[in-house]
This record gives sequence, C-alpha cells and structure tokens, in this order.
Amino acid sequence: MRVNDDLAVLPLETTLMGGPTTLHLALILDPEQGHTLVDSGVPGQLGATLAALAEVGVGVRDLRRVILTHQDLDHIGSLADVVRASGAEVLAHEVEAPYIEGRLPPAKMPPPEVREAMLASMPPRMRELFERGAEPVPVTRRLHDGERLDLAGGVRVVFTPGHTPGHLSLYLEKSRTLISGDALVARDGQLAGPIERATPDMRAARASVRKLAELDVQTILCYHGGLVTRDAGEQLRRLADQETTT
Repeated sequence: MRVNDDLAVLPLETTLMGGPTTLHLALILDPEQGHTLVDSGVPGQLGATLAALAEVGVGVRDLRRVILTHQDLDHIGSLADVVRASGAEVLAHEVEAPYIEGRLPPAKMPPPEVREAMLASMPPRMRELFERGAEPVPVTRRLHDGERLDLAGGVRVVFTPGHTPGHLSLYLEKSRTLISGDALVARDGQLAGPIERATPDMRAARASVRKLAELDVQTILCYHGGLVTRDAGEQLRRLADQETTT
C-alpha cells in the first residue's frame, strides 16, 4: 500500500507470541537512488515479501538496500534471503551490527515458557525456521545518530535505544513520516509507547519517545500496529508527556 510519494507499507501476516499478527515493513521509495526495505520479517517470509513488493509495482532487484531498525528475529529473520534475492546492501546502527552479523548472541530472548508457547502455535516448517534463528548477514554500512541519507528527499537516522541497545528509527524529511520500528506501537490508529515486557531498558525507551516527539511528524508507521495518520504529531507529543511522568 502506497502511503505517499516516499513510502509504501508491506503488511506481512505471521504468528508471534502464540497468535496471528501483522508485521508492517516499510518500503522507502526512490526511483533514482533505488528503493529501500526497512526490516525483513520473520524467517521464511521472502515469498510474502516479494508478493507485497509486486503489489506496489516493485521487483526484488529494484531493492538497493535494507535498513534494519534492530536485531530482533521478527525484524531480521528473512534478511539473508532478501539479500541473496536482491543483492541489496545492509545498513544498521553500529551498536546492532555485531548481533546481526552473528558475532554476538541476541541481546534478548523471550522467557522459556513464552518461547515454547510461541513455537507450539506454529506449523512445523515455521517452527523449524524459528528454532534455527536468523542467518548472520554482514552489515555493509554502520549508521549513526543524526546521519542524513540521501534518499527520498532526505532520511534522517534517529537513535532510539531501549527496546534493544542499538534500535534506530527513520525520519523522512520531505513527507514528515516517521518509521518507528518498535520504539512505538499502534492499535487502530492510536499511538502507544514501547511494550514493556519486550523492552529491557524502559528508561532509555521513554527517553527515545521524548526524542521522537521533537520531530515535525505528519505520519507514523509502527512495525506492530501499522499507520498512525490522524493527529500523529499531537499523539506523539501527548505520549512523550505521559512518558515523562511515568
């Protein structure tokens, strides 16, 4: 689904935490510099990603790069497959790179009982993929807070740790669109802060919300929950005020 000239959303259905859910991958559109996929879904989702790309008129070889908001399996699970199919380079925050490359173990894992419940809910093939984990992939370019990428009229890297140590968000300057990764979540167009049970450092995560609220935002895309368009900037500012008093 195309949101504006800069962005399309690729919704992918999967099963997480024992139930069905939708992941909302971002596609930053730039016909001149090549398109950019943000995150890659869970393991085994290459086919679904290719189908979603085709719906917005983009082929896999049109992808020039993949930017990862962070290291969690539901964000990097199909990265290796996407890179093999597209030849895209891989960009991530410098703190996350060792985890994505497999030089460090995942910074967080769900408790054993949650993991077992999640795996039990999956079909055998998907369960096998999750148990195997993400295939390590070299990070081509390490990103830094405040860095501006020459894509789609300007894409600013915003370091938003808390959910993971090196989590980043992306701000599309021309369309005033925020791609928040898991720094924010949404439900039915209503914005919420990071999920506490999945966020090891809530103090840092709250500070990240306040940092994002300083941006001039018109649209927000949350990986979990999708688009927030109605009063998105005001919703974000109210949320930041709440996080200040929490």
